[in-house]
Parts: sequence; C-alpha cells; structure tokens
Amino acid sequence: MTGTFHVETAASPDDWATRYLAELATGRQLSAHTVAAYRRDLAELATLADGADWTRLTHFDIRRFAAKLHAGGQSARSIARKLSGWRGFFDWLARHTTLAANPVDGVRAPKRPKTLPKALAVDDAVQLMEANTRGHAEPFELCNRAMFELLYSSGLRVSELAGLDVAWQDPRAGGQASLGWLDPQAGEVVVTGKGNKMRRVPVGGPAREALAAWLAVRPAARDGSAALFLSARDTRITPRVVQGRLKQHALRAGTPVHVHPHVLRHSFASHLLQSSGDLRAVQELLGHASITSTQVYTALDFQHLAAVYDKAHPRAKMK
Repeated sequence: MTGTFHVETAASPDDWATRYLAELATGRQLSAHTVAAYRRDLAELATLADGADWTRLTHFDIRRFAAKLHAGGQSARSIARKLSGWRGFFDWLARHTTLAANPVDGVRAPKRPKTLPKALAVDDAVQLMEANTRGHAEPFELCNRAMFELLYSSGLRVSELAGLDVAWQDPRAGGQASLGWLDPQAGEVVVTGKGNKMRRVPVGGPAREALAAWLAVRPAARDGSAALFLSARDTRITPRVVQGRLKQHALRAGTPVHVHPHVLRHSFASHLLQSSGDLRAVQELLGHASITSTQVYTALDFQHLAAVYDKAHPRAKMK
C-alpha cells in the first residue's frame, strides 16, 4: 500500500504531478493509457499556471484557465474531462499539503453546443424516395418502399413505424390492443409516441400508393400479429431491421450522406417548416411535448436560408 506523506515545504509542480501519477499507477492500478492522459492534463495545467504555486491557485484561476482553453478552440467535452482530472488531483493534493480547498470545485465547463439534427436536402430526399420505383418489384422491395415513404411522409420515429398494425385491433376480441395502426380511409396513421401519447398523422399521396401496393402482396404474419410491416421471416419487423434496410437502400440510391430513419424524420420536419413556417403544426405532427424540442428546426431552417443567401446574394461575400 502506498504510504501517506505530508508536504511541509513547497514542492515543484513536477514533484507533485510525479507522486500523484505514481499513486494512480500503483495504488489505483490505472492503465498506462489512462495515466498518460492524466499526465497530459497536468502538464497543461502547469502551462496555464505559468510557475504559480499550485497550493495558492483559486477558484477564479481555474475558471480563467477553463475560459482560456475554450477561447483556444478546445471543445466543451474536452474541457470537462480536464476539469474532472484536475479536481481529482487537487483532492489528492489537499490530503498531502495545507491546501485549504479544492479550487476546481464549482467550476463548470462551457455548455456543449446543441447539435443540430441532420436532414437531407429536398432533392436528395426525393431522389431517395424515387429510387428503384419503376418496373416490377418483389414483395420485399414493396415493403421497403412503403416503409421509407411513410417515414418521410409522416415523420414517424422508427419504433412507431415498427409498431404499426394493418388496422386497429380490438382487445375485446382476444388480441392485443394496437399501439398504432393504418387508417386508409382517413389517409392517416395513428401512433403511440413518447409518454404513451397517441397522435394522428397524415399520410401523403406517394406513401398511400406505396402502402396499397405492399398490402396487396403482404403475406399473413407467422407470429399471428396484425403487423403492418414484416421481416423476411414474416414476423413483425424490428427497428434494427428497418435501419439496415434503409442504409442499404440509400447506398444503392447514391445518397451522399449516411441515412438512418431519424434522418427522414428530421428531413420531414425541416422541409415542412421551410414550406409552411408553422412551428406549432410541426410540433403536433412530430409528437413533441414541448415546443422547445421543435425549435431546433428553426435553426436548421436558418442554416439552409443562410447557405442560399451566401450562394445567391451578390453582396453576401466580401471581395
């Protein structure tokens, strides 16, 4: 076991760092890779402190160091990790010196920027939907086409899509109550979203046509369910299978970005907002409990408009 020592006289930062890292390696038996990461973080702290006595560093010094890292372009995630490493070091230092308080306590990393959802350009979305729609198609392809059209047409989550039945199932008939179902007469689907909140979503013309073509050849489900979409084994499809099929379809269609079901949901929301500007309607269609969740698409829409402006406006670029 590593013995405890108390530093009565000032030691150099290198001495403290060496002792701390040795305890991490031998006492806590951390991996060499992890210890090396701590070593780099302490070296950066030493650079920022610029020769100052580490036992005299304050909360405000650490905040200043974090701000300097942020101004230098380091990500919020990276700064948070370094603050965590420094906090552990100063906890150790307080046990071996006269350090009154941990200067890192209460210092937070900058907020991580909220990443915008990825959406396809309108032309790319249309090309993806229209790929391989000519000529005779096997049932497998008709099923895929109906799923992909419905994802883009109605902005469904992949779990909502997989949970759809061909029609509403009455639990009084001995079956399981439907979580979602197709209502072809109304041209809608009913889905159960987050928080068990049910909503009705319109289905566009191309999606209705694709659904009708699939239902005309859909075999009976082997699992006895009324599942709308089936796997290769004729059982209810799973979200993972939908993801795999969409990925392969996008690759064959030559779509320039990686496509997964949520990309089609984002594309649905972004394209609808670009055309209508009705944020509340998009919120209802997506099933968001809070308008805050939907407002991210306004930023996405602004990015699109800004890109158009940069390309088209004669005074957009500085000469």
